[in-house]
Amino acid sequence: MIRKPFHVSIVVFPECDPSIVYGVFDTLWAVGRFMGGDRSDEPLFEPRLVGANLGPMQLVTGVSILPQDCIADVEHTDIVFVPNVVVETAAALRALDRRLLDWIKVMDAQGSQIYAACGGAMVLAEAGLLDGQEATTHWTYAPLFREQFPKVTLHIDRLLVQTGHGHNLACSGGASSWQDLALLLVAKHGGTQEAIRMSKLFLYQWHRDGQLPYACMIQNVKHGDAIIERSQQWIAQNYHKPDIVSELVQQSSLPKRTFDRRFKAATGYSPLAYIQALRIEEAKQILETSDIAVEAVGREVGYEDAASFRRLFRRYAGLGPGEYRRKLQPPEIVRNENLSWKNQRGAPRR
Repeated sequence: MIRKPFHVSIVVFPECDPSIVYGVFDTLWAVGRFMGGDRSDEPLFEPRLVGANLGPMQLVTGVSILPQDCIADVEHTDIVFVPNVVVETAAALRALDRRLLDWIKVMDAQGSQIYAACGGAMVLAEAGLLDGQEATTHWTYAPLFREQFPKVTLHIDRLLVQTGHGHNLACSGGASSWQDLALLLVAKHGGTQEAIRMSKLFLYQWHRDGQLPYACMIQNVKHGDAIIERSQQWIAQNYHKPDIVSELVQQSSLPKRTFDRRFKAATGYSPLAYIQALRIEEAKQILETSDIAVEAVGREVGYEDAASFRRLFRRYAGLGPGEYRRKLQPPEIVRNENLSWKNQRGAPRR
């Protein structure tokens, strides 16, 4: 007896970027098909691109896409997959097509499994499906997400989060983590061996370290507190100095408790945590672009005790400094090419 494939509706908003839309489609289309090995051709999924309307749709990157189905014609689907949406403001969230949001809510109420990659988690939150639940999203969206959806517990350090009744909702973190989400979907319905086969076929790797290694912990937030802004500027020039918190407080002319409170309100960090995060960000830059010994990197950013530096680095980056360098530093062929390009630019023209 031939098993009917799972119907997967990949919901396309104009705010989507095409890489995840097509990447998910191609991956799910390939599951169970004869693509090497001794196996029969039995597709596990039937992916379909679904839009609010039929006809060409221009996505945020300028690429046009042609939805295969209109939501008005899709009364049931086994799985809803929401790709990334590029939204950076509350107004952009409110501008998401409400017809698509309402359709996703209807599919959820009917028992469809709901998957969201990257910024797609904000679509689920905007639709009200994540209230009282847990979620993750791209680390750059964290401030907007927390501001707009305070009822959702956001785990920005986690790459995959399953939530809802019976884990019926799942979301992934930033960018290429859609691959982890797609492999999770394959494993659920096709077994771990098929998920492994897909990872080999497409050269996907599980991002076991989460997204902290890729996240920039210090983000520029316009808060309007002039005293704290001056303090941040001073920290940027003096973060490597020892015991700078007391000097910061003195420069501010504020009582320490008042300074601590205003600094946390403005930046989201205590003064010490802010300094530590900035030091680790600087250390990450050095590790990415040089071969300086880890202990020397620690001293460069203000840590004489190598053990303390390693411990703090792991806390903020999710990896030890040596592991981080191996994971994030470009391969030698890329570094050599970059050096060659710089030399060519510096050479005199004939």
